[in-house]
Parts: sequence; structure tokens; C-alpha cells
Amino acid sequence: MPASLTPYRKKRDFKITSEPKGVVAAPGKRLSFVIQKHAATRLHYDFRLELDGTLKSWAVPKGPSLDPGIKRMAVHVEDHPLSYADFEGVIPPGQYGAGTVIVWDRGEWTPVGDAHAGYRAGRLKFDLHGEKLHGRWNLVRMKAREKERQDPWLLIKEDDEEARSAAEYDVVEAMPESVLKEKARGKRREARGEAVRAKLPLFLTPQLATLVDEPPQGDEWIYEVKFDGYRIVARIEDGDVKLFTRNGNDWTARLRSLADDLGKLGIASAWIDGEIVVMNDAGQPSFQLLQRAFDNANTRDIVFFAFDLPHFDGYDLTRVPLVERRVLLEKIFEKGHSPRLRFSEHFSGPAKPLLDAACKQGLEGLIGKRAAAPYTSTRSTSWVKIKCSRRQEFVIVGHTDPKGSRTGFGSLLLAVHDEKSGALRYAGNVGTGFDQDSLGSIKTKLEALATDKAPVPAPRGVKGHWVRPKLVAEVAFTEWTGDGRVRHPVFKGLRSDKDANVITREKPQHAPSSQGAPSSKAKGATVGGIKVSHGERVIDASAGHTKLDLVRYYDEIAAHLLPHLAGRPATLVRAPAGIGGQLFFQKHADARQIPGVREFPRALWPGHDPMIEIATREALIGAAQMNVVEFHTSNVSIARGAKSAGKPDRLVFDLDPGEGITWPRLLEATALVKKMLDLLELESFLKTSGGKGLHVVVPLKPAWSWDEAKDFSEEVVAHMARTIPQLFVAKSGAANRVGRIFIDYLRNSALASTITAFSARARPGLGVSVPLAWKELKGLKAANQWTIANLHERVAKLRTDPWKDYGNARQSLAKAAKLLVLARK
Repeated sequence: MPASLTPYRKKRDFKITSEPKGVVAAPGKRLSFVIQKHAATRLHYDFRLELDGTLKSWAVPKGPSLDPGIKRMAVHVEDHPLSYADFEGVIPPGQYGAGTVIVWDRGEWTPVGDAHAGYRAGRLKFDLHGEKLHGRWNLVRMKAREKERQDPWLLIKEDDEEARSAAEYDVVEAMPESVLKEKARGKRREARGEAVRAKLPLFLTPQLATLVDEPPQGDEWIYEVKFDGYRIVARIEDGDVKLFTRNGNDWTARLRSLADDLGKLGIASAWIDGEIVVMNDAGQPSFQLLQRAFDNANTRDIVFFAFDLPHFDGYDLTRVPLVERRVLLEKIFEKGHSPRLRFSEHFSGPAKPLLDAACKQGLEGLIGKRAAAPYTSTRSTSWVKIKCSRRQEFVIVGHTDPKGSRTGFGSLLLAVHDEKSGALRYAGNVGTGFDQDSLGSIKTKLEALATDKAPVPAPRGVKGHWVRPKLVAEVAFTEWTGDGRVRHPVFKGLRSDKDANVITREKPQHAPSSQGAPSSKAKGATVGGIKVSHGERVIDASAGHTKLDLVRYYDEIAAHLLPHLAGRPATLVRAPAGIGGQLFFQKHADARQIPGVREFPRALWPGHDPMIEIATREALIGAAQMNVVEFHTSNVSIARGAKSAGKPDRLVFDLDPGEGITWPRLLEATALVKKMLDLLELESFLKTSGGKGLHVVVPLKPAWSWDEAKDFSEEVVAHMARTIPQLFVAKSGAANRVGRIFIDYLRNSALASTITAFSARARPGLGVSVPLAWKELKGLKAANQWTIANLHERVAKLRTDPWKDYGNARQSLAKAAKLLVLARK
């Protein structure tokens, strides 16, 4: 056993903990790395690199960031054995590092230069090849302070193709699960609407609600009070209770008595989702009283309101309808246990009177939930939040001096991150809502963060003291002014459960509607001047999306989608009975039923009916009103007045994974396709399919015939299948694709078509085909990562169009064909 593992073994009692003892393990030919998400006293991420037969280890409190401008503290800890890389489980109380551990990422690492010299010098540069993290990174040792027992280092992402702005993308928040859990999940068949026997997960990422501008319509909704507290999910197994925040921090020690009360419920195993609050004298939740309870380490008045039960007694209930989960949850909490444990009651009926009543009582608002919805560990439109007043988080960037008899400070200076650039923008100041205790405690925190450097451009007329942008304040206000500042703000409290790096201006969406008795507003909705009939009809039962939701999506995305439709023959996929019913493909007939749809001249396709074109917002919305879900286009762009269908101006390589292909394997295959095209000196562009595969698109000069272009693409696919037969196959058909990927070159036929960028798919969730930059490939979670419900978040945060160079890449196949011949030799 390496001597460096002695501290590891001394700190652990292996009769109690299930962690590996650290027997000598032979190192592999390549250096491995692992990152373990560790919910100990505080959630952190253990970053481990294999070197000299052990895992050199650092504890990273906030986890890795893909933003080169953010330097993450990494505390050097004792070496761990190589076998620790596979460890997932719960370290028992009383043991070193007690808490829950999962494998968050793993893979191989490649040092840049001499790894041993870099490690000794405290400047270690390396490349990561993981399932979540990629690209070049640095670990840099800082000078330790006198009282520090362990060396402080910094973990820094280099500015390469894998870098992302923190305001645009937070890999820790976007990909919270275990990579081992994700693989296991892929092997399990989900039963929609039924409980599935399953092992209790080590972590649960809670479902989040979408802010909407008005109450939803329809009678398929139930409503709960929007509590003014902290989200908590409770894990119960064999009498052991763990309490986690929405970000995965283990608060069990801070809420010990509450955990004890939950342990007395007599539950064998469960995940319970809820919120902790402290009630004021009027019986209303008070965020400041909750915060004060933690500041004073006096949590006896904290109440836990339970509202969901995604796992129970050996079953995964996430696919069970919400109302059925809540019936079971209510039975658990009606047994008259501790008054600190309560079931969150719900209400039904028209939302407007319920919201008015909540606002009159001084509550924050309501949470609306689709009664039949599944539980999804993401932000979803099946849960919506409707607020009585505007309220959101802000980054504190400074403070002003107090005036008169006031102590502490005068007001807090606020900012939010710009959605596109990620830079902090001044958002005004808040000087009301504080009491004497909060003025003093916040001032202490501000003094510890004081800096001479302004985090935002100094606003005119504002004189204050700057602080490093680390604290997050929740503020209520009436509206945003034209210059981006809050009007009539009132401080509600500090948020220790929110990361300052991801705070942006919150924008409400349109409220979704529902199946059942339609509201008059849903019945008579008009979008883009077109009346939407039966807008309340649910077309995707898995997520509760309605026809009106889809029409509004196409209205809002039109500016991005129409350039991909204009001038190209379109194939429409209609779903009159929703995506679960029969689908109809339309290329020719009934075009005149859709306003704004144009027909190409019949002479362009001798022997065929004229093809149709969707080139205007009116045609796009009109098609959606006629139950069109998907838009596909041909590989030819036709100018008005053209006398023939011309020649193709692009090639499409559709990567279609067979049974048994994991997502990381598909990402690897897509990267290999790009490398092949690079060798042929063809610039390519990437997009998701919105379903389960990925598309690689090659723009061309329209100089080759359809048959020549198709034959070339077939040769590329055949060459890859010959070269890497364990990954690629050149024959279509499910039987041929088992464990391999078919690159579909048939998309390049004259009468074939491909799903258009920004089009929705007629599949559960209504995923969207999304253009990407190549640097985004390795960070992708799924081909349907974006849907009609969340694509607006990505679009709002984009700094540049990932396909901005597409129009300039008009390439010839002549040289590529010659290079392909050479490659085959």
C-alpha cells in the first residue's frame, strides 16, 4: 500500500463505513479521474486525479465551473485509493466525511507537460476527457495562510472550445445526477403512469416551477400556497433521515429535531419534497424569521410543509399522476405526529379568486400544478408560480452609508447578470424591509467582502461602498423601469441557497392552459392575428402541453425558425388527435387551407404535385393552428422563378443510435463524424434532432446533382463503418443497429427531408431541434434537452448565433471526393 494512503486509512473505521479500504490496485495504462458529489456538512465536489497509483484529491466547495473567469477554491486533501473512484453510498454519522456520495463525473485525464513536476510546483495543467467535463484545466496552488492546515488551490477552466459563461450555463446545476445513475436509468424501462419498483436514489433533484404572467386556464390544475421559505427534500431509509436543500446541501445537522420528527413517521424508505417556513404572529410564512432562526441556531419553530412524494416504500412514483402521489402523502401526514410536520393543502377551481385571496392575506402567491402530471427533476410548465407582486433574487454589489439615526448601512446596491454577455448590470438599490438585527448582521457580511473594485459600471449619482458579488438578496418590487432598475423595492432576506453567478432578470412566460372544460380565453385565443381553435386541448399528455402552448412557441421562435424554412420545400407532420394519435404527413394537398402557405411551381417536380413553402409568420402560425407539430425541409433552396428543383445545397448526416448505445457513446460518434469531415476539408454544423439522435449538416455550393451528393454521403458513411465497425454501421434497420450507430445518408435523396432547426418534434415532451456550436457537443445532456417549454432560456442567453458562419460556408465536394478516395486507400 502506498505510504501516502496512511492518512486516508487512519481517518476511517472500515468496520463502520462502506468506503474501500485502499488495497493496492494496479494503475491503468491511462490516467483516470473522478469527481464525486459529496453532501457532507456542506455540499462539495471531490476532484480526484490518478497519479503514482493513488487519487490525488481536492475538495471543491462549489464544484467546477466552465467559466474561465471564475476561479474555484480547491482544498488539497489526503490521497485516496484508486478503488475509491467507484464508490457511491452513505458515509455513516460519526465517520470522517459523513454524508452521501455519488460519482458526478469520471473519465481520463492527460497532463500537459510533466505531471509530477507540475504537481510538486503547484501548477498542474491538464485535459479532461469525462462524461460531463472536457477541455483544458488548471490546478494552481496558492500561498497558505498561517492558520490553514490544508493547502488551498484554485481550479480554473482554460478559455477553449469547452468554456461557457456562468450566466449562460452552469454545468453543476444543469447536470446534477450521478453518471452511474444515468447509465442505470438507461437500462430501465419506465412505466408511464405506474409505480416502478426501484432502489431509493442517493440524491433527488427537485422539480422547479416556471414563473408565469397570469393564472393558467382550465380545470386540470390544483393550487397550493407559495411558501416564503427554503425548499427541502427529505430522504428516509431504514430510520436514517437526511435533509437536503434544492442545490444538494445536507442540512440535516442544522435541522436535527426536524429530521428526528420525520424519522418517527414509520416510513421504510421515501423521498419527500417540501418547504420549511417559520410563521409570524399572523400565521403567515416569514422569510426573515426563517433566516433569523438559522442565524441564531434556534430552529425549534421551523415547520416542514410536505407537498410531493416522488419515491416511497421501494417504488419510484415519478410517473404516477400528482394527485395520486398526494393522496398517499396525505395519509402519511394525517397520523397526528409532530405539529412541525404538515401536509400542504391544495385547492381547485378558478385560479383568479384563489390568487386574490392569497394576496389579500399577505401571502407571496400560488403554485399551480397539473393534477395528472408526473414528477420531473427539472423546471417544468406542469408546475407554475403566480406571484402577488414581482419578486426575485439580486446580487449585492455594494451599500450606501446610513443616514440619521439608522445604523449598519443605508441601502443595498443590486445587480443582475446580463443574459447574453454574463456581465453584471446595476439594477437599483433597496433601503426598506430591514430591522435592527438584519442591519447589523448584513453589515458584518458586507465588511468581509469589501473591495475597491466596482463589480458594475458606477451608476450616475450613486455613492457607495463596493463588495465582491457573493451575496444574494431576495427583493419584492412593483415593476422594472425603462433603464433596468427596480421600482419600490422591499428587502425580503438573503438567499444562502442561491449562487450569485447565475442570477439574471426573471421573465414570466405565458400561462399554460389545460385539458378539460376550457376557459373562454383559451377557446378564443388569437396568436399573430390567427384565431386558435381548441387551444386548451392537451396534445402531449406526458408534459401537459396544449395546442395553444405549441402555437405560442412557434409565434415566439418565428424569427429564428423562418430563415431555415424560407425557399425550401416543406413536409408537415400533423397531429389532429395529439402526438399520441395518428400522425399525417403533408407535402402537397390542402395547402390553401393554411393562410400564407405558398406552392412552388408544379414544373419544378415533373410528375409530382407542387411542393409547399412556409416562409412567413402567418404561414407558420397558420400551420400550427392546423395541428402541424413538425416542419421538415428538403436539401434544396429554390429561388422564386426557378425552372427546376436545382441541385442540393447541403448534406445531412443523421446519427441514429441503435439499442444499447449510451449517450456518451453517441457524443463520441458525433465527434468522430466531425473529424472525418474535417479531414475531407468540409466545414460542418451541429444540431440536435429533438428526438434521440444528432444531425451533422454540411453546406454546399449547389453544383453537384442529387445522385452525386447522395453517393458521396453514402461513401463517407461506408468508410466510417469499415474503419470503426464496432461503432458504426452502414445498413439501416433496427437489427443492424444493435449496439451501433447508423449514419443515415438517405436524408440526401431528392425527395427526402430533415427536421428543420427550431422545429418541435411529435414526441413526448415536444423536444426541439436546436442548432449548436461544436464546443457545446460534450456538454449536451440529451437530443431532446430543449423543448418548447425551455428553449426560450437558451435563446435569451446566447451571445452569438452558433451557426453564424453557415451562410459563408458554400463548399465544393470536388476536393473532398478526392480526399475520400485517398482515405479509402
